[in-house]
Amino acid sequence: MAAHSHKFVEEYEGLVGFGMDRETDENTLIYYLQKFSDDDLAALIRKRMSDEDLEGLFEHLAVLLKKHLSEPEYHSFFLKEDQ
Repeated sequence: MAAHSHKFVEEYEGLVGFGMDRETDENTLIYYLQKFSDDDLAALIRKRMSDEDLEGLFEHLAVLLKKHLSEPEYHSFFLKEDQ
């Protein structure tokens, strides 16, 4: 069984748009992140991104992970390590 899942983008039937309300913003962000991380799209876009784009995206994600996850959560939810 795969350790990662992207079920939300497959099942979500709500509005995809930003700036309406907090719930829609949260759902839209999850939708975009799951679409963005699709293997085919990631393979295409990574070759087109500049070094600065790659570094900026990586740094921003790393900051968010560090800010919002505890060390055990990082290992469990992000790294998918068995605790």
